[in-house]
Amino acid sequence: MTDAVWLTVPDFADRLDTTASKVRELLREGHLFAVRRGERQTLQIPADVIVDGEHGPEVLPTLTGTLTLLRDAGMDDAEAADWLLAPEPELGMAPLAALREGRRAHVRRIAQTLL
Repeated sequence: MTDAVWLTVPDFADRLDTTASKVRELLREGHLFAVRRGERQTLQIPADVIVDGEHGPEVLPTLTGTLTLLRDAGMDDAEAADWLLAPEPELGMAPLAALREGRRAHVRRIAQTLL
């Protein structure tokens, strides 16, 4: 995986101004992905999935649908993280970066080729 900044569930919750239990709920419901990382194998989420929303920080709105496509393609969270964070030649950047730029349709078209 790339040089992404990774946050533990409590740190991610702090950045979203919510609770760790709410973040775990988002994970269970498939709105987020997380990977066990580090020496202690803590569950971590890339900071780049947080964007400035109309009412403060929020999870990138286009992430959920993209994660659904990746999971339908048989990817687990670690594989989805690898794909979202690795440079994609057709996009000229990582898919997560393209989603942050509003290029949802292009990212999802590429994701559909994985099915």
